[in-house]
Amino acid sequence: MALPRLTGALRSFSNVTKQDNYNEEVADLKVKRSKLHEQILDLDVTWKKIVTFLNEKLEKSEIQSVNEDLNDILQAAKQIVGIDNGKEAIESAAAFLFKTFHLKDCVGHKETKAIKQTFGPFPSSSATAACNATNRITSRFHQDNLTALIQMTEEEYGDRVLFGKNLAFSFDMHDLDHFDELPINGESQKTISLDYKKFLNEHFQEHSTPELKPVEKTNDSFLWCEVEKYLNATLNEMAEATRIEDLCCTLYDMLASVKSGDELQNELFELLGPDGLELIEKLLQNRITIVDRFLNSSNDHKLQALQDNCKKILGENAKPNYGCQVTIQSEQEKQLMKQYRREEKRIARRERKAGEDGDIAEGLMCFDPKELRIQREQALLNARSVPILSRQRDTDVEKIRYPHVYDSQAEAMRTSAFIAGAKMILPEGIQRENNKMYEEVKIPYSEPMPIGFEEKPVYIQDLDEIGQLAFKGMRRLNRIQSIVFETAYNTNENMLICAPTGAGKTNIAMLTVLHEIRQHFQQGVIKKNEFKIVYVAPMKALAAEMTNYFSKRLEPLGIVVKELTGDMQLSKNEILRTQMLVTTPEKWDVVTRKSVGDVALSQIVKLLILDEVHLLHEDRGPVLESIVARTLRQVESTQSMIRILGLSATLPNYLDVATFLHVNPCIGLFYFDGRFRPVPLGQTFLGVKSANKVQQLNNMDEVCYESVLKQVKAGHQVMVFVHARNATVRTAMSLIERAKNSGQISCFLPTQGSEYGHAEKQVQKSRNKQVRELFPDGFSIHHAGMLRQDRNLVENLFSNGHIKVLVCTATLAWGVNLPAHAVIIKGTQIYAAKRGSFVDLGILDVMQIFGRAGRPQFDRFGEGIIITTHDKLSHYLTLLTQQNPIESQFLESLADNLNAEIALGTVTNVEEAVKWISYTYLYVRMRANPLVYGISHKAYQVDPTLAKHREQLVIEVGRKLDKARMIRFEERTGYFSSTDLGRTASHYYIKYNTIETFNEFFDAHKTESDIFAIVSKAEEFDQIKVREEEIEELDALLNNFCELAAPGGVENSYGKINILLQTYISRGEMDSFSLISDSAYVAQNAARIVRALFEIALRKRWPAMTYRLLNLSKVIDKRLWGWASPLRQFSVLPPHILTRLEEKNLTVDKLKDMRKDEIGHMLHHVNIGLKVKQCVHQIPSVTMEASIQPITRTVLRVTLSICPDFTWNDQVHGTVGEPWWIWVEDPTNDHIYHSEYFLVLKKQVISKEAQLLVFTIPIFEPLPSQYYIRAVSDRWLGAEAVCIINFQHLILPERHPPHTELLDLQPLPITALGCEAYEALYNFSHFNPVQTQIFHTLYHTDCNVLLGAPTGSGKTVAAELAIFRVFNKYPTSKAVYIAPLKALVRERMDDWKVRIEEKLGKKVIELTGDVTPDMKSIAKADLIVTTPEKWDGVSRSWQNRNYVKQVTILIIDEIHLLGEERGPVLEVIVSRTNFISSHTEKPVRIVGLSTALANARDLADWLNIHQMGLFNFRPSVRPVPLEVHIQGFPGQHYCPRMASMNKPTFQAIRSHSPAKPVLIFVSSRRQTRLTALELIAFLATEEDPKQWLNMDEREMENIIGTLRDSNLKLTLAFGIGMHHAGLHERDRKTVEELFVNCKVQVLIATSTLAWGVNFPAHLVIIKGTEYYDGKTRRYVDFPITDVLQMMGRAGRPQFDDQGKAVILVHDIKKDFYKKFLYEPFPVESSLLGVLSDHLNAEIAGGTITSKQDAMDYITWTYFFRRLIMNPR
Repeated sequence: MALPRLTGALRSFSNVTKQDNYNEEVADLKVKRSKLHEQILDLDVTWKKIVTFLNEKLEKSEIQSVNEDLNDILQAAKQIVGIDNGKEAIESAAAFLFKTFHLKDCVGHKETKAIKQTFGPFPSSSATAACNATNRITSRFHQDNLTALIQMTEEEYGDRVLFGKNLAFSFDMHDLDHFDELPINGESQKTISLDYKKFLNEHFQEHSTPELKPVEKTNDSFLWCEVEKYLNATLNEMAEATRIEDLCCTLYDMLASVKSGDELQNELFELLGPDGLELIEKLLQNRITIVDRFLNSSNDHKLQALQDNCKKILGENAKPNYGCQVTIQSEQEKQLMKQYRREEKRIARRERKAGEDGDIAEGLMCFDPKELRIQREQALLNARSVPILSRQRDTDVEKIRYPHVYDSQAEAMRTSAFIAGAKMILPEGIQRENNKMYEEVKIPYSEPMPIGFEEKPVYIQDLDEIGQLAFKGMRRLNRIQSIVFETAYNTNENMLICAPTGAGKTNIAMLTVLHEIRQHFQQGVIKKNEFKIVYVAPMKALAAEMTNYFSKRLEPLGIVVKELTGDMQLSKNEILRTQMLVTTPEKWDVVTRKSVGDVALSQIVKLLILDEVHLLHEDRGPVLESIVARTLRQVESTQSMIRILGLSATLPNYLDVATFLHVNPCIGLFYFDGRFRPVPLGQTFLGVKSANKVQQLNNMDEVCYESVLKQVKAGHQVMVFVHARNATVRTAMSLIERAKNSGQISCFLPTQGSEYGHAEKQVQKSRNKQVRELFPDGFSIHHAGMLRQDRNLVENLFSNGHIKVLVCTATLAWGVNLPAHAVIIKGTQIYAAKRGSFVDLGILDVMQIFGRAGRPQFDRFGEGIIITTHDKLSHYLTLLTQQNPIESQFLESLADNLNAEIALGTVTNVEEAVKWISYTYLYVRMRANPLVYGISHKAYQVDPTLAKHREQLVIEVGRKLDKARMIRFEERTGYFSSTDLGRTASHYYIKYNTIETFNEFFDAHKTESDIFAIVSKAEEFDQIKVREEEIEELDALLNNFCELAAPGGVENSYGKINILLQTYISRGEMDSFSLISDSAYVAQNAARIVRALFEIALRKRWPAMTYRLLNLSKVIDKRLWGWASPLRQFSVLPPHILTRLEEKNLTVDKLKDMRKDEIGHMLHHVNIGLKVKQCVHQIPSVTMEASIQPITRTVLRVTLSICPDFTWNDQVHGTVGEPWWIWVEDPTNDHIYHSEYFLVLKKQVISKEAQLLVFTIPIFEPLPSQYYIRAVSDRWLGAEAVCIINFQHLILPERHPPHTELLDLQPLPITALGCEAYEALYNFSHFNPVQTQIFHTLYHTDCNVLLGAPTGSGKTVAAELAIFRVFNKYPTSKAVYIAPLKALVRERMDDWKVRIEEKLGKKVIELTGDVTPDMKSIAKADLIVTTPEKWDGVSRSWQNRNYVKQVTILIIDEIHLLGEERGPVLEVIVSRTNFISSHTEKPVRIVGLSTALANARDLADWLNIHQMGLFNFRPSVRPVPLEVHIQGFPGQHYCPRMASMNKPTFQAIRSHSPAKPVLIFVSSRRQTRLTALELIAFLATEEDPKQWLNMDEREMENIIGTLRDSNLKLTLAFGIGMHHAGLHERDRKTVEELFVNCKVQVLIATSTLAWGVNFPAHLVIIKGTEYYDGKTRRYVDFPITDVLQMMGRAGRPQFDDQGKAVILVHDIKKDFYKKFLYEPFPVESSLLGVLSDHLNAEIAGGTITSKQDAMDYITWTYFFRRLIMNPR
C-alpha cells in the first residue's frame, strides 16, 4: 500500500484539523516567528515583571494598597487603548504608562506628547489617574531601586545583539530552494519566473554533475565518521555489524525528531548500548549542526528525510496526518517504488520468520538512500525529455476540460512548469518591500480576460416581456451573466456559479427566478400559487438587501418577495401569499425541519438559491449541507423537480461542490476567476513587525495613515474597515490627529461645492455627535450601532463624494453596496461572540470587503489593502490566492442533524441514514480526501463508497442519541424512532450536548435561578469566555441588575452568561463592546432554550415547572421580570407612571375595578387615567367554566367553555389571535393530565363568543379534593386564569357487572337448526363459540336478547337465527332489521335478497330514504330492512298503519350507537315499541346487537332483558385475536399532522403486512387521495414499485380503462385502491372486487366503509382519529365506536391467525385511546338535547295528550335509566 506522501510545504499552512499527536516541525515559520516575538517582548519592561518586582520587594501589608494602585493604572490604560484590543494590549499600555511616569510628579507636556504619539488622542483624566497611581507606588521605593528595575531589563539585554545581526552574509554558496521563503528585498533580488527550461538549467546543471557524490559525503561526514568509529570499536564483540549507512539513517532520524535531549539520550542508549556513550555525547552536542547540514545538503535528500519521517510517524500511528496529498512521480519512479516496496515486504517476512525483535529496524528496512538517490536523479533526467502526462491517469480529475470553467490557476497547474508540493507560486509582477516596521507584498491587478469570439452580450430588448419587465432600466447583461444566460434562463439544470464578489451574481439568480416564473405563465397569467422560490442568504443584513432588490425588480410582475429570518417572522397566511422567500440557512433549516407545519410550503418550492456556498467550511456549513441533503432527498422521493442554484466566491475545489449540489459539470458548472471582476483588484498585504502590542497598534495606525494619505492624494475615496464599533471613532480621530500633526489635513477636506452646503445642513441635523464632529475634516464612521437614518446619511454623503475617508465595521460590506476605490482592512483580529475570543478575520469577510473595492463606472481598477501582524501575513497570502480546498464540518453536528431527520420522519433506520449521508458534502470530501476524516487509506481502498464507514458513523451517533433519550434506536433491526425530547430538540434547534446537560440537571423541582443556571450551561454558549477586562463590569452588572443568584460568579463563563441574561431582562446598560455582542447572543439563544425546556416539562407533565418555564420564556421575550407590573408591556405608558403603579401596588384586577379619574388621582396625573384603563383592558384575559361528567369510574369528560374578556387592539395584539396554553393539573400529585395549545381568534374576542373544548382526563380513587384547569397566555406576562374542578359532589357511576364468560363448549353443528333449507344457506359446518353459546336462547325462546361481542364475531348469523325463529313460529308476522347506515342496509339486502328471498321464498324489502316501496308490497313483506330514521317516521303513526302492529321482532344492529348523535332515534323506536306492545297486548321481541359494553346491565334493564338474554362478552373474545399498536404524533395542525403519518403508515405496511391485504382508514376524500399519492412516492424509491399489485399489469390496464376517476387510475396501477362516497358506483364496485380478490393489496377508505362493507383485512391502519365537522367548523374526534368498528375489520376469520391494527393519533389523545380500546365503553343517552322534537312528534301522533302522558313516556326511555345512574 502506498503511503501518502505529505510535503512540509503542504502542511505548514493548511488549517485542516490537526491530529493531536502530530509533532509540529520546529521549522514551521509561524512557530519561529512567535518564538522571536516572545523573545523581543522580554527585552522590554513588561507588566508581569513590574507586578512580580513589586510583590517581591514589598511587605504583605503594603501589597493590598499597591494592588489597588496597579489596578488604577490598568483602568487608565484601558481607557487610553480601548477595551476592544484585548488584555495583552492593555497590559503593555499599562507598562508603558508606568515607565513614562515613574520619575515624574505630574503629566507634563513631554509625557502628553509621548502618549499621544503612541496611542493617538486620549482622555487626559486617565493620564492624570495613571500618573498619580504610579507616584503612589514609587513613593514606597528609593529612586535607584526603580531605575534599577527599568535599567535591569535594559542592561540584561543591552549587550545582546539580535540573533544574526552580526553575521557577515555571503550569497556565494547559498542556493535557494524552490520552497524556501521568497528572497528578501536585498541587493541580489532574484527574478522568479515560471519558465521551466530556465529552472532546469539552473538546478540540474549542478545536481547532475558527478562531483556531487563526495560533496554529499563531506556534508554529513561528521556523523559518518563517528558511526564508523563506533562500529569498528564494537565489531570485535558484536556478532553482526549493522551497515554504516543504515545506522546513520536511524541516528539521523532520531536526531531530527522533535524529542527533547533527555528523551533522545535514553533512546540512543537503548540503541547503541553502553559502548556508545561517547558517540551519544557527541551526537547530542552536535545535534543541530548534523541536522542542519543534512537538510541543506540537497532538496531531494530533504524530501527523502521527510518521507522517512512520514513513514515513521505513520508506522506508529494508524491515524492519518492531515493535509492534502500531492505526489508527482514519473513512470520509472513508480516502478522503482514498487520494487522498493516489494523488497521491503520480503525483508519484513524474513524478519518475522527469524522472530527477531525487529522494533527499530522496521521503519528502515534496508533502505539505501544513496542508491535510491542516483536512480531518482536518473529518472528526473529522463523525465526531462518525456512529456509529463504520458498517459491518462484515472486519478487526475483536472484532465477533463469543462466548457464554462475559466480557471487560470488550474490551467497553470496543467502546464509542465507546475511544481507541485511547492508553496503556491504567487502571481508574476509581484513587488515586495521589507523594512524595520513592516513587510509589504503587493499583487498587481490582473488584466481582464480577453473576450472570446463566441461570446455575445445579451441585450435586454431581445428577451421576452417577462425578462424585459424585470430588467427594466438595464441595457444589457454583463459578461458573466451573458455566458450563463442560456443555461440559467432557458433550462432547468442545477447550477453552481463561482465568480468574484461584485461580478453580478444576483442577476444570475434573477435569471433563474424568471425562468421559474415563465414556467408558470399560462395564457398571460402567472399562476402564483403553484410555486415558491427560496433564496438563502448567509446574513440577516444581506437577506434584507436581497429582499429589497428582488421586490423592486419583480414588482411589475406582481410577485411578492418577503424576508423570513429571526427578525422577520411571517404568519402562515403571509407565507402562502408570498412567491419568493429570502431567508437565512438556520431559519430555512428550522422551517423544513418542522416540515409538518409547512409541509405544503417545502413541497411547492421549485427553486432553491443558495448564496455564498463557500460557507460550507465555516461553522455554519453543516446547516447548508443538511438543507441541500434534505432537498435532494425530497427531489428523489417525491419525484418533484426542485432546481438548486449555488452562488459562491471563487473556491479551489469547485468540482466537489458541484458534485454535492448535483450539478452536471458539463452544463451547469461555471467558474470565473479574478480576471472576470468588473473592476480588476490590486491587493496589498502589510505585515506589521513590532512585537510589543502597544507599539504594534501604533505602527498599524501609522501604516494605515500612510496608505490612506496615498489614496486620498491620488484623488480617491477610501474605506477603512475596523472590527469593533467604538474602534471606528478612535481610528478616525487618530487619522485626523496624524494628518494635523503632519500638516496634511488639507488633502482630506471636502470640496466646497454648491451641494456641500446642503450636505452640511443635513449633517448638523444628525443626532450623532461623532458624525457631526468628523464631517468637516472629510471623515465619517458607519456601524450597526448607529441609527438607521444616520447610517443612510453617511452612505449618501460618501457616495456623493463629500466624505473622503469612511471608517466602518464589516457589516457595511455585507449589508450595503457602497463601493470605494480603495479599501483598507486595519487589523485582522475580530471579536467573535460565538467563539468568545479574538479570532482571525475569516477569508469570506476579507473577500466580501475586498469586493467593495473599485467602483464599476469610474475606476479602471480597485485596491484592497490588508494590514495585519507579521506572523499572519503568510496566512492571508495563502488564503487569498486560494489554495486550501474547503472541507466539510458536518461531522461535528452529525448528531443534531441526524436527530432532525429522524424527528422529521425522513430517516427511519440505519440503512436510510447511510443513504442520507451520501447526499452531504461530507461524503463528497470523505471520498476525495479520506485522511482528513480519519479514514485510513487502506479502509478507503477496501470500501470505496465508504458504506461501512458511514454505517459506523450512524451507529455511533445513534447510540449517543439513544443514550440521551432523543431517539429510540433498536440495534438489532437498525430502526430509529423519534421521541418527544428529540422532536423538541429538533424544532428548537437545541444541540445534543445541551440535551445531555438537561437530562443531568433538570427535574420537576427547580427554582427560577436553577433554571437560569441550567440554561447558562448549554452548549450553545460554549464559546463565551470570561475576559480579564470584563470582570469589573460584570461585577457591577451582577450587583445592579441581577435579581437572582448567579452561581459561578463573574469568574466562570456560565456565571457570566447568567449575569448577561439577567442584565438583558433588567434592561441594564453595558459599556464594553464585547459584552454587548455577547449579551445579544445570549438573549437570542436563551429565549429559544427556555422555550424548549418548557416544551420538555410540558411533555413530562410537571405542572409547577411548566408554569415557571412558560413565565420565564415570556420574561426573556418581554425583558420584564415576573413581578413587574404587567402594564410595562405597553410602550405607550411613560416609565414614571409605571414606577408609581408599582409603588402603589395597583394590580391589574384592582385597576379594572377603578374608574379612570380615580386612577388619574392615584397617579397624580389626571389625564393618564384613560390610557391606563385602556391598557388594562387590552391585557388578554379569559374566563373559564368547566362542567364534568364521569364516563366511567376512572374517566372524566370535561367540557370547558372559554370566553375572551378583553378589548382587541391590532397594534398590540396583531391581527390573527392570541395563543394560550391550557392544562389540567393535579396539585397533590404534581401531574398534568391534559394540555393543549389554544388560539383565541380576533373575531371571537370582538364578538365575545365562547369556545368549547372537550377532553377526557383520568380520576383516581380515593377522589382528590380538586384539580385546577390553568390557562396561561403564550405571549403576555400576567395574563392567566385558573378554574377549579371540585369533586365534592361527584357521583361516580356504579361498578359494572362482570362480562359473560365464554364457555368451553363443543362447537355446535349447523344441523341443530333442524331444517335443511336453513342449513343450505351456510357455507360452514359448525357455529363459532359465541354463536354456539347463544344458539338456544335465540332459536328456542322468545325472550329479549342483548348480545355484546366484538366486531367480526359473527353477530349477523345471530340475527338470522332470531329471524328463522319468527319464520318458524309466527309465519304471518313481520321481522324488522334496523341497521344504522344506508350502506349497511344495502349490504344486508344484497345478501338476503339471494339467501332469504330466492332460496327461502320469503319477501325481503328495503325501506330507506332512497327506496320507499308502496304499501301493498310492505304489507306482503316478511322481513323489512330499514334505518332508524325511516322506521321512526313510519312507526310514528302506528295507529293507522297495520303493518307496524304486525311486527313481532325488532332486531337493532349496533345498538351501542345510542350514545352518538343519532342515538335518540334508536331510543325513541325502542321506547315506542315497548309502548305499542303494552297497548296492543302483543309482545314484540327485541334483539340488540352491539360491541362489548361496559354498562350492559342498564341497557338490558331498559330492554326488559333478564339474566337469561344478556350476553356481554369481553372485547378480547374475537374470532381472530387482535394486536393493537398506538402511535402518537405531535403537531397542532391537522393537515401537517396527517402528512407526518404517511411514512409511518408505509412502514407499518412493510413491517406488519408486506404481502397480506391492508385497509387504511382516513377521514376525508381528500385524505384518501393525498395518502395514496404519498404511498406511491415511497414505493417509487423501492426496488419493485408495483409490489402491491398482484395481477398482470396488462389486465390491470384494461380495468383502468373502464374507470372514471383519474386519481383512481393512477393509484390502482400501483396496487392501491381508494374507496369513498365520491366515487361512481361502478368504480366503487370495481375497487371492492379487486380488493376482496386480493388483486390490489392496499385499500384506502373513508371511515364510512368500516360500517358499510364487510371486507376484513390482515392489517388495519387508522390514520388520524379526527374528522372535520362542518357544523362547528373544526376538527372533532371520531366516536369511539367508529374507531372500534374500524379496528374490528382487522383479521380475516378464514385466513389469519391474528389481525393487526395500527392507530395513529394526535399525541395528546394517545392515553385516552390506550384506555378505551381495551376497556369497554359505557353507553350514555343523548336524548335530552332533542327531547322536544320527539315529544312534539308523539303529541302530533296523538300518543301523548297530557303532562302525565309525557312523564310516562319519558319513563320508557333509556335516558330515564341513565339519569338515575349517572346524574352528571
